[in-house]
Amino acid sequence: MSWKRRLRPDSPDYLARNRAHWDDYAPRWVEMGRRAWAGKPTWGMWGAPDVTGLFERAADTDTLEVGCGTAYLSAWLARAGARAVGLDNSWRQLKTAATLQHEFGLRFPLIHGIGERLPFAAQAFDFVISEYGSAIWSDPYEWIPEAGRVLRPGGELIFLANAVLFMLVAPELDGHPAEATLLRPQFGMHRFEWPDEDAVEFHLGHGDMIRLLRQEGFEMLDLIEVQAPDGPAEVKFNVSRDWARRWPSEEVWRARKRG
Repeated sequence: MSWKRRLRPDSPDYLARNRAHWDDYAPRWVEMGRRAWAGKPTWGMWGAPDVTGLFERAADTDTLEVGCGTAYLSAWLARAGARAVGLDNSWRQLKTAATLQHEFGLRFPLIHGIGERLPFAAQAFDFVISEYGSAIWSDPYEWIPEAGRVLRPGGELIFLANAVLFMLVAPELDGHPAEATLLRPQFGMHRFEWPDEDAVEFHLGHGDMIRLLRQEGFEMLDLIEVQAPDGPAEVKFNVSRDWARRWPSEEVWRARKRG
């Protein structure tokens, strides 16, 4: 495996910025990745149950996780009988994933690449999945067409991202929990940059996302607004459990590629 694949000179500016961000941030995710590898399948920061039925349907399928990070989701898929592949922009995240593969005795391909230019043939996969990953760190107008290209007819695109409502109230600075006050407009949502970090995120409003999916040959199956389960009072990634019990901080999209 070649860990340090170079970006093309014409690559969008945010790809190098996000790669550097996650290469620097990767050490903080080693233990979280290890716990996830040892755990059972869930979705998102609050550990919601598998609301998509993905892991019950994964046996004998080809799956691609775009923006896999430490690849725990791909590990869950492999244990469920899938032929899993994980792809990520950060070579340090993939290095952690390879270490965890060795620790847990589970092997599947790890590819250093970007969701915007997937290095796979057309119609190669039954599922394309992203839990955060490319769902927020890649431009949806670039990675979703690529997901459609590599999916077989009838295949599913499943991704989890921050909820639209949360992005309208998310604080500018890290470490400050969201409140019930709108801070930015919903119209024109797309590229997000924060004053305390160099990474770039992408978030679309629901209407824009639905139109994009339909344009790229998908039919909508579900949009699941995740409610945090009961539990101790705590703050995760700038959102408190109490806030996420009242409003969605995350949402899961399911779409099927039309035949």
